[in-house]
Amino acid sequence: MAEKPTYEELEKRIRKLEQAESELKQAKGALKEAHQYTRGLIEASLDALVTISTKGKITDVNKATEVITGMSGKEIIGTDFSNYFIVPDAARKGYQQVFRDGYVRDYPLEIKHCDGRVIPVLYNASVYKDSQGNVAGVFAAARDITERKQAEEKRGKLEAQLQRAHKMEAIGTLAGGVAHDLNNVLGGIVSYPGLLLLEIPEESPFRKPLLIIQESGQKAAAIVQDLLTLAKRGVVVTEVINLNQIVTGYLNSLEYKKLKNNNPGAKIESDLEMNLLNVMGSPVHLSKTVMNLVNNALEAMPEGGNLFISTQNRYIDKPIRGYDDVKEGNYVVLSVSDSGIGISSLDLERIFEPFYTKKIMGRSGTGLGMAVVWGTIKDHKGYIDVQSTPNKGTTFILYFPVTRKEIIEKEKALPMEEYKGKGDTILIVDDVKEQRDVAFRILKELGYSATSVSSGEEAVDYMKDNSADLLILDMIMDPGIDGLETYKKILELHPGQKAIIASGFSETDRVKETQRLGAGKYIKKPYTMEKIGIAVKEELDIKEACK
Repeated sequence: MAEKPTYEELEKRIRKLEQAESELKQAKGALKEAHQYTRGLIEASLDALVTISTKGKITDVNKATEVITGMSGKEIIGTDFSNYFIVPDAARKGYQQVFRDGYVRDYPLEIKHCDGRVIPVLYNASVYKDSQGNVAGVFAAARDITERKQAEEKRGKLEAQLQRAHKMEAIGTLAGGVAHDLNNVLGGIVSYPGLLLLEIPEESPFRKPLLIIQESGQKAAAIVQDLLTLAKRGVVVTEVINLNQIVTGYLNSLEYKKLKNNNPGAKIESDLEMNLLNVMGSPVHLSKTVMNLVNNALEAMPEGGNLFISTQNRYIDKPIRGYDDVKEGNYVVLSVSDSGIGISSLDLERIFEPFYTKKIMGRSGTGLGMAVVWGTIKDHKGYIDVQSTPNKGTTFILYFPVTRKEIIEKEKALPMEEYKGKGDTILIVDDVKEQRDVAFRILKELGYSATSVSSGEEAVDYMKDNSADLLILDMIMDPGIDGLETYKKILELHPGQKAIIASGFSETDRVKETQRLGAGKYIKKPYTMEKIGIAVKEELDIKEACK
């Protein structure tokens, strides 16, 4: 029989039990504190955190999980984790990978919110073990990457727009060089028939061939203007216009009537806002833009359909994200819609590239139509949006900044007698022989005394020992000094020397600098008798008035 413990021994045991109880209490408190701390971290996480059993059931979730799914923890716990993903099989595959590798990192999935939204996430997970070292389940975290995806999409779109702009700029530079050379070649084709027709009797059999040559040259010159538009050197936005007049003018043109007759199955309607605001623009290029959009719309409806043209005033209070990003402001909006075959997403990325066309070669123009639309809208500091669905139709929406200026009535063209010369001396400075010859013949016909030189250096040498009432300066002469440098050197010899500027391009910074020094009007090649005659006459009249 065991001996009874002494009082001292009992007392000692009691103290040990009390100490153990105290330590247990402290351990429970520490455990509770650790649990609360850990839970606080879990709840503070912006990632959706869940624990999943080896059978795929959710055993715990945090608040972020409730937010990302739109459901309460009570609704979620106990359900299969794959129920909450758009592609359950992909989720289960990632879950199996965790057991195979012990973890998974940045696994892309999509969670479905209870309101129908789809939320892209990156799934990270690792296994956890019980006290015996056996795998008991999975810790998983799903990070919402919606903002990142949106930023990537925006960056991708901006990069695509930048690439598109660079491509158009490169093609435009090429087009500008080609246009400059073509303008020089076309000078004789456009100008000489007019001179010859002045000398040929009305009954001459040569008049008709000359008129055909002249008309062909003018058509070629129009294509050159399209090339210049691509180069962004063909539009001078200085005129106040109303888009309703542009649209109405085109719809009343013989060209439109012919086009409509060739497409009897098309129903064409328009809705033009009555009090449409004005814009600053080029009537020629805007009319061509309307023409190209209507042509494309009709060609997209070979079996007939509906074409709708509209204009309206619109205030954009926040940017519009589309093919172009439209900034805030007041705009006049031109829309051209059709119910045709539509444009595929692949073609949509390239429709404004020059010569990229689905049209039949030789039947539907040069392939420059949409490129001209793009160049025109950019030169007018506007924006363009394209909305298209294959087999349902396409809508082009053009945004033009509003101007508060009023339209000024145009003066009527002067008859030839009004700009005939009186023997004034003109010096023609041009590096292209054909251009010098054309200008010389026109000026002689108008009654001026003309002399021509082939370079800026020759012009300066000539003016050292001679004088001229007026210079006609080509701006681009290669090799040698250009029109600006030529004018500067001549001004040193003849202060106040009068000049007009000629170029195959529109007004550049060097043209404007030459005008600031005292040069007068700018005229664009190829020359016509009226164009050069009026410019010379007006500049000489200014000189007379200043005497």
